[in-house]
Amino acid sequence: MMKFVLFFAAATVSAQGAQPQAQAISLSQSPLVMRLSKDEFRIAFGINAGKCVVTGCHGFIQYRVHWKTEQGLTRSELKQVSYTVPPRSGRSIAVDRQYFDTAEGQHTTEIVNVSVDAITCHSGVESL
Repeated sequence: MMKFVLFFAAATVSAQGAQPQAQAISLSQSPLVMRLSKDEFRIAFGINAGKCVVTGCHGFIQYRVHWKTEQGLTRSELKQVSYTVPPRSGRSIAVDRQYFDTAEGQHTTEIVNVSVDAITCHSGVESL
C-alpha cells in the first residue's frame, strides 16, 4: 500500500508578468505537496475562478520549487502546469507530477518551498 506524506508549501503569488485577465482567478490555498517516493512528488493547485463561471477559462501557473537533497545540496527549478476551468464551474484543480533528485531515485529529497510566479488566464475552454 502506497503511503502519502502530505505537507503544505508556502506560496507567494506575484502579479508581475501576469496578464490583465489573471485577476479573474486566484489560488484557493497554498500549493499542496504530496510525496509519492524518495524523489517523486505531486504538487496540487486549487483554483478559484468565480469570474469565469459563464465562459470558463484556461491558462498556466508558473511556479518555482526550492528543494534539497539529504546531503544538503539545494536547487531551485522553474515549472509550469496548465489548468482548465469548465463553464458553469467556479473552481478547478491542477496537479503536476515532478521528480526532484540529482541521481534518479538515489536520494531522498525534500521540497523546501513552492512559490507561484505568475498565473495566466484566457477566457473560454481550450479546444483539444
